[in-house]
Amino acid sequence: MSYFANKIVWITGASSGIGEALTYELTKLGAKIVISARREEELKRVQQQAGPSNVYVLPLDLEAPATFPAKVQEAIGAFEQVDIMIHNGGISQRSKVIDTLPAVQRKVMEVDYFSYIELTRLLLPHMQQRKTGHIAVISSVMGKIGTPMRSAYSAAKHALHGFFDCLRAEVWKDNINVTIITPGYIRTQVSLNAVTASGEKLNELGKNIGHGYAADKTAQQILNAIQKGKFEKYVGRPFSKEWMAIHLMRLFPTLAIKVFKNAVPE
Repeated sequence: MSYFANKIVWITGASSGIGEALTYELTKLGAKIVISARREEELKRVQQQAGPSNVYVLPLDLEAPATFPAKVQEAIGAFEQVDIMIHNGGISQRSKVIDTLPAVQRKVMEVDYFSYIELTRLLLPHMQQRKTGHIAVISSVMGKIGTPMRSAYSAAKHALHGFFDCLRAEVWKDNINVTIITPGYIRTQVSLNAVTASGEKLNELGKNIGHGYAADKTAQQILNAIQKGKFEKYVGRPFSKEWMAIHLMRLFPTLAIKVFKNAVPE
């Protein structure tokens, strides 16, 4: 029997990309899934393709924290519990620091960081009461390094590592696991939806994203890391330049910073 059989999994950002791929993979493995994103019609499309009986649609705007308490209770009530929370919703950014409006910096932090920590805070009592649970966080290689044109996005992803490492140290005695996933370039719509300096959509498919690793294979890597209870795991194309960047930063940070500052934004 699959590790995920009959597990209840809540996924944010499930209307496309990695979240959509995770939904399909989990359905094959016998899980029951609550899928969330802003676009309800796209969620319903994913639900129909995955199998309506095991997928519950829960529209959620990560910029509307006042709705979170009710949404968390609805997620728990959909299948009577939540075993695994996968934080995957978010936006990217493409703009220089000097040009980026403060509202854009705040928007990215609100979606990519503050929504994660507030949903987690609200869900924790449920997991602590049951003395079991798993929280998985989709970060990025940009949570480990810094390159031009990514200040807000990288800041939010770096913040996720700090917060969820601290959370892990607090909740392990409650039998709650925390896994941080650091994807490399994955073939999704993330660059199309990235915000520019003024907050408008970029609407361009970056070269690296366009040639990125397949979302379905990435989903399999993520679920494998969750099943094994990994603290942190790189996912994406093995031995890629993103994989090498993480190791370069860890082993030779001075050299890494010299390399990254000359990186060509794509």
